[in-house]
Amino acid sequence: MQNAVIYPSLMLIAGIGIPIMATLNSGLGIKLGSSALATTLLFLVGLVISAAYLLKTEGLPSAVFSKEIAWYFYLGGILVAFYILSVTWVSPRYGVGNAVSFVLLGQLLAISVIDHFGLLGAQQTSLDTKRLIGLAMMVVGVLLVVKRTY
Repeated sequence: MQNAVIYPSLMLIAGIGIPIMATLNSGLGIKLGSSALATTLLFLVGLVISAAYLLKTEGLPSAVFSKEIAWYFYLGGILVAFYILSVTWVSPRYGVGNAVSFVLLGQLLAISVIDHFGLLGAQQTSLDTKRLIGLAMMVVGVLLVVKRTY
């Protein structure tokens, strides 16, 4: 029962943080005159915080790379870098709301495929009619929320 409150609450807060982070980082990119520099600084701060958390909670890891871990599990860093760089560059030009709305739509499409097929070791959840209707409603919702700036 506790997980039914803690997990959704934590993810809701993380979701709230995404547009705040996009706004802050795009503003930093404007002030610095470089979205790449702003992204680098964001990752530097994130590295320091995550390393401190790792050392505090688990100590130094004995091994980071292992033959038992498929190489593609390490590619998340490329995806997060692409996300941060693109949202930092696009947000000031297209609007934070527009940018994050399409990020949300991309996430919904990706989770539907990942969950349906149980890709990359994810828990398999079939894409049934109810989920398809919900996904279609989200697509319509994103299109209604996005402000036309082009």
